[in-house]
Amino acid sequence: MSCSIAYLRRCSSAAAGLVCIASVGPGSAAANRRNIAAAVDSVERLAGLEQRVERLLANSGGPVNDREPATFSAQYQLVEGTNEGRVTLTVDLADEWHVYSLTQPAGGPMASRIKLADGQDAELTGPFQPHQPPQVHRVPEYDVPVEEHAGQVSWSAPIQLDQGVDPQTTTLTLVYNGQVCSDACIPIFNREVAATFAGYLPKPAAGGTYREADAHVELMGTLQPQTVQPGGIATLTIAARPDEKWHVYALAEQDPKQISKPTVIALTNLSGLQPSATVASETPVEKETDLDEEPILYYHEQPVAWTIKLQIPSTAEAGDYQIEGLIGYQTCTEVSCDNPKAASFVGTVRVGDKTVEGEQSLAFTSASYDEANEAAIRYAAVAKTGGATKPLDTRELLTAIGFGLIGGLLLNLMPCVLPVIGLKILSFVEQGGQSRAHVFMLNLWYSLGLLSVFAILATLAAFVNLGWGEQFTHLWFKVAMTVLVFSMALSFLGTWEIPIPGFVGAGKSNELQQREGMSGAFFKGMFTTVLATPCSGPFLGPVFGYTLAQPPVVTYVVFLSVGLGMASPYLVIGAFPGLMRFLPKPGMWMETFKQLMAFFLLGTVVYLFTTISDEYFIAVLALLVGVWFACWWIGRTPITAETTSKAMNWAGAVGLAALIGFGSFEYLGPREELIKWEPYSPTALREATNSGKTVMVDFTADWCPTCKLNLARAIDTHPVNEVVQKHNIVPLIADWSDRSDTIKQALNELNSNSIPVLAIYPAGKPDQVIVLRDLLSQDDVLEALQQAGPSLEGAGETTTAMGEPVESSY
Repeated sequence: MSCSIAYLRRCSSAAAGLVCIASVGPGSAAANRRNIAAAVDSVERLAGLEQRVERLLANSGGPVNDREPATFSAQYQLVEGTNEGRVTLTVDLADEWHVYSLTQPAGGPMASRIKLADGQDAELTGPFQPHQPPQVHRVPEYDVPVEEHAGQVSWSAPIQLDQGVDPQTTTLTLVYNGQVCSDACIPIFNREVAATFAGYLPKPAAGGTYREADAHVELMGTLQPQTVQPGGIATLTIAARPDEKWHVYALAEQDPKQISKPTVIALTNLSGLQPSATVASETPVEKETDLDEEPILYYHEQPVAWTIKLQIPSTAEAGDYQIEGLIGYQTCTEVSCDNPKAASFVGTVRVGDKTVEGEQSLAFTSASYDEANEAAIRYAAVAKTGGATKPLDTRELLTAIGFGLIGGLLLNLMPCVLPVIGLKILSFVEQGGQSRAHVFMLNLWYSLGLLSVFAILATLAAFVNLGWGEQFTHLWFKVAMTVLVFSMALSFLGTWEIPIPGFVGAGKSNELQQREGMSGAFFKGMFTTVLATPCSGPFLGPVFGYTLAQPPVVTYVVFLSVGLGMASPYLVIGAFPGLMRFLPKPGMWMETFKQLMAFFLLGTVVYLFTTISDEYFIAVLALLVGVWFACWWIGRTPITAETTSKAMNWAGAVGLAALIGFGSFEYLGPREELIKWEPYSPTALREATNSGKTVMVDFTADWCPTCKLNLARAIDTHPVNEVVQKHNIVPLIADWSDRSDTIKQALNELNSNSIPVLAIYPAGKPDQVIVLRDLLSQDDVLEALQQAGPSLEGAGETTTAMGEPVESSY
């Protein structure tokens, strides 16, 4: 039904108003009287609204019947070379009119609803999301916040066109339900809007790089991680790499209309995600000038990256969320400047059940600087408030504090924290015979250590845009935590004596450590909290999401409320140490309990492994074996040994563990391959040799350490890669990680039945194969490639049959 002035007039009569606005059905007479009274009141408001709308349109200079409070339009686009893209519905609203959001809470006004009509040649692959978040405020009529859009609002959803459908001749139909409101509301039921094809979206370039034809800067854009879970944070990064002797101007909210043009960044489609402020990775150069219009220039001579954190709602559904934006920039040298340029970018935030490391590239296309600047002006308010425009609401703040206290208390039961809480139980038992004041001070210092971490996290969230648990997105942090927890588990099993204050040891050191100590309690509180950060217990997702739209002081209050909730059991026991009488008395059971906690800690290690990318799994596992050996070495040192002897053993053990760790990540971790390998097959080899190419085949497998060593130290090196490219050599990799009769047959043809094997087929002489076996050096490979020679230029098909291989002397 159209929200036209004619419809408004129809609803202005009393009789029609009762039909349009109030539903008077069967029920009590009192209920019907209330419904009729409400209808009459609404009709009176609509009658006055009609006059107001007519005055509004008359003042705008247009005929009343030619203008409507809301105008609907729609379009869809596809990614180049695919049948996937997005469909967008846009509503242009007259002044003082608005519609309500898709997420309008129940108990408030009618939320907007959008769907694809039945029988279309496409399907939605994700939910509709607004390009910009709604305005959120409170009104007396409702107990829930009101979320509304004014001016212009666009919603987009990912779409997949059916196979074989021609977008140039296909129109899709969207269906909108909702209401358009000013002083009163006009309901809209099943409004159909035709979505026409509006062209193609750019496909992301390799590595997300972009350079305009005559530009002197390269742009790179990514979204991380590959998949993020609801309540998590995605990071959008746009980096600029100026050419030598060129610089790009620093970031600003908008162009101040001076001589130089600053970098401006605006997100034009957020898909309902909450953005942080944009942060630069480098401090710009400041240079004074003699110009009154621009006394100081701010620019970057070195590569710089700008990041925006995108908070995923805890209620977000799994699927792809489109992110769009614009970046405007200008590059200059000391004596000349390019014209201001801009690029639009498109990316996808993928939401799933589990966070998966990795990144997705942005796709860039050319745009105008003025367009980017205008978008930046509109975006500035959104970026400052984290996507919301609501003022501080005392009731919401108190609700967030309450949920924070409950969520913090429940954090003690999370799998990440529970093993360490067992250690605190032992501490309670040990405190049983101590004075009340001493028990209170120990628990107070433990709580202060816990709260100190929350204060640090609040600072990072308020000023560096680091979200809860975001430190676990860094590989180094996850590896460090895994090593620390594994080392603690070994200590509790008696492999070595942990020298960290506040943690119960074994053997003689346990006898020497009769008291936990204030520093030990503080440290244990810090460690417990750091270990808790990968967990987001009940209530915490909305609580931390709430802080994104608030000033720093609110962020501190909310974070500390979570910390206080987590610390509350220890503060209560510290204040009432008599509660410890319910714990068993000290005895030999404590040693058994401590060793049992070691297995819980090992379970935590298993959990931490689930947060580490598969490509680093073996490297981290090898590192832990090195740490295990180091702890065993340290544990072999008697506690009564001389300090010099202890120091030497510690240095040797730590040095060995570090060496094993370095070797693990160097040789067992992922590495960027220099040579662009193609998978081996007899057909690929035959086609390459028949066309006059020199071919290099590396027979390898994941279970072959010598193969990995050869690849890293002898084959996939810069000198070898230079020869491969210069001589136009075809590199093929024969992966024998899994059983393959084809690869086994190829090895047998080379008189081999084991790997590693590197086979080089000279151009025009594929029967004279050069075979290198076992451990290789880079010189071996280079000499064999020189012996084989380059590929033939412009050679036709070569029909020489492959004969017996030529055995190399290397």
